[in-house]
Amino acid sequence: MTSDPKILALAFVAGIIPSLLWLWFWLKEDKKNPEPKGLLAAVFIMGIIAVIFVLPIQKFIQAQIVSPVSRIVLWASAEEIMKYLAVLVVLYKTNQIDEPLDWPIYLITAALGFAALENALFLIKPLTTLTTTVSFLTGELRFLGSTLLHTVSSGILGIGLGISFHMRKFMRKLYLVVGLLLAIALHSVFNFFIIEVNGSGFLGVLRVFAFLWVVTIIVMLLFEKVRRMS
Repeated sequence: MTSDPKILALAFVAGIIPSLLWLWFWLKEDKKNPEPKGLLAAVFIMGIIAVIFVLPIQKFIQAQIVSPVSRIVLWASAEEIMKYLAVLVVLYKTNQIDEPLDWPIYLITAALGFAALENALFLIKPLTTLTTTVSFLTGELRFLGSTLLHTVSSGILGIGLGISFHMRKFMRKLYLVVGLLLAIALHSVFNFFIIEVNGSGFLGVLRVFAFLWVVTIIVMLLFEKVRRMS
């Protein structure tokens, strides 16, 4: 990895911009009862920090697990669990989650922080080799793919927790487990398809993104349901 501060700064800025755009979009849906900006910033930063903890876990999985499918599922599991823990670390023993919509908002915020650093790390190599066009295209794909994937997968978990907000403790735990499993499943399926279509051309990638956007629309509709509950 390069130590050039200009490259690192450019990669970080290019990586964080898509996340901030998506964050603006989702926070706009919660204008009536917005969350404290300082707390949102803390959750976003904790999402960034979560990447630092995930990387060694994923390296360990790569060294220990032979099956490619198992690797993909375990990598996705590590990321989804760590994004959830990033929210819990900031909000532990606070009363800030006081309505159903808070869960998806905070989880999406952590996910976008996670995606910001992940994107930046991904962009360092093409920027170092001065492949400007490749860097630009890579950034676009990360915006449409990885950043959206993290948003939607964490959004699924947040929506599950939001829907179960007024339910009994057992049901809240059940929705947590099911939401986490769905988030891991979506994350794994997307990564698996991306690997499968690698080299198959633009249409193959377009089909994968089309699938992700269909899921995104469903999540937006469910998000609206949770917003009405709030």
